[in-house]
Amino acid sequence: MSHPRKTPDTLRSKRWFGASDLRSFGHRSRALQMGLNHDEFMGKPVIGILNTWSEINPCHTHLRDRAEAVKRAVWAAGGFPVEIPVMSASEQYQKPTTMLYRNFLAMEAEESIRSHPLDGAVLLGGCDKSTPALIMGACSAGLPFIFVPAGPMLRGNWAGKTLGSGADVWKYWAEKEAGNISDADWRDMESGIARSHGTCMVMGTAATMMSHAEVLGLTLPGASAIPAADAAHPRMAAAAGKRIVEMVWEDLTPDRILTRESFENALTVHMAVAGSTNAIIHLVAMAGRAGVPLTPDDFDAFSRKVPVIANLRPSGDFLMEDFFYAGGLPALLKQLESKLHTGAMTVTGKPISETIALAKVYDDNVIRPLDRPVSTANGLAVLKGNLAPGGCVIKPSAAEERLLKHSGPALVFEDYDAMMKAVNDETLDVTADHVMVLKNCGPVGGPGMPEWGMLPIPKTLLKQGVRDMLRLSDARMSGTSYGACVLHIAPEAYIKGPLAAVRTGDIISVDVEARSISVNLTDAEIAERLKSWTPPNRDYPRGWGKMSAAHIQQADKGCDFDYLAGTAKVAEPEIH
Repeated sequence: MSHPRKTPDTLRSKRWFGASDLRSFGHRSRALQMGLNHDEFMGKPVIGILNTWSEINPCHTHLRDRAEAVKRAVWAAGGFPVEIPVMSASEQYQKPTTMLYRNFLAMEAEESIRSHPLDGAVLLGGCDKSTPALIMGACSAGLPFIFVPAGPMLRGNWAGKTLGSGADVWKYWAEKEAGNISDADWRDMESGIARSHGTCMVMGTAATMMSHAEVLGLTLPGASAIPAADAAHPRMAAAAGKRIVEMVWEDLTPDRILTRESFENALTVHMAVAGSTNAIIHLVAMAGRAGVPLTPDDFDAFSRKVPVIANLRPSGDFLMEDFFYAGGLPALLKQLESKLHTGAMTVTGKPISETIALAKVYDDNVIRPLDRPVSTANGLAVLKGNLAPGGCVIKPSAAEERLLKHSGPALVFEDYDAMMKAVNDETLDVTADHVMVLKNCGPVGGPGMPEWGMLPIPKTLLKQGVRDMLRLSDARMSGTSYGACVLHIAPEAYIKGPLAAVRTGDIISVDVEARSISVNLTDAEIAERLKSWTPPNRDYPRGWGKMSAAHIQQADKGCDFDYLAGTAKVAEPEIH
């Protein structure tokens, strides 16, 4: 059954511009005040361009130019573009963590779309939290929208070696701490690792979330892997500007695109690319806004049946630029076709089956066939037990195999500063069998669940050649990180989850194959210890921190705010 098309008389923006009353006179006169003529905005789809550009977000420094490309195409397609700045969520500079502000940006996106005379939206983002935040907000607003991914930066280079952001930083820092890399080498790497605008160029959180946006059907085909510096990128932005005008006339709203099948496609892709652990939190939150129940257990189920076929760092060998040249996400989807719901709709107005019909793999070492995967399964695993009743996550493909089934004594830290002081102490009493535990870094306790989960290996062990050990926390980990790091322990320590009861010397056991995690304490012993345990002071007297602590949900629920979650419709604003 065909969906009814919009007409100029049924555009949402007509409520602002088309009525014969005093208020609409004001709206029209103010448009004229900006130098516009009536025929430039009357009876045309008004397209909001939500731009996360800022001068302190290197991932997004090109988005001011991309907004211009979108505008050019919107005008040409018969629409009226308006650029609306929203929070940039700069992963590199915003502290204590951009995760504290993901829901802020989601709320800002939703309210910016709802409160203005918009008929559709183009979302410009890509740095880790900007993709899920923009999509969450736009889903809740409910108008047609299309996402323009910022795209990855170019490959890094140092001393003839190809560098990947994040992953190689951690690797070479360990070598520097072990005395194998000089200060001069380290300084040289600084100028070679980030060579253009754009997001991290490994399959970290940014690339994972942009890939999710594409497989969910929210970007144009192939958009997620185009390098930010490539001329194809502004062409893609312009194509998105043209398409959003068509989407408004077609009334192609997100509820017609985002279904259980589309989120299952995202789970399949997530496993095939060994995506960032952060995506669990974001995809659960995004699905919640779309009315699709999704849990960490869904991720675990898909990890058991989908092999890793994208040979990308930090779990493989190549970078996003190579992935783009190999065919990008459409080529990966072509390889996965037998495992996808190919009837799922996309912003093109066509199902995935049509958008990937002509896709080809140009380098099958970068995008492997299903019968020659990078690894057979376990791109991600969700563990449960008395230490994490709500679950926790590990990325087995990025850990040393010996640590996937391990028991050892806990070495516990109540806060990050204490942990850093200890790991730099070369007299620290620690072995490679110890299990490092960091508490109070969760959604409330962090605050905002910072990316502290890749706890540094103690310097004394680095000098002995140790490069991985089991590490546990209620924090997150950068998608560019690696190692045997157990993350997102829920409920978190700060709200007196079982993790809070763990003390140095307790024996912790992890068995990834069995999906289990435990501490050698009874429930009664845990309860008794919690009676005398108090969290550190995180009491915000006012402001966003206080609001977040009061309303943020735990990691297994996607860390959305309780009053933002769900699909309850908000009434159209009064405009009298």
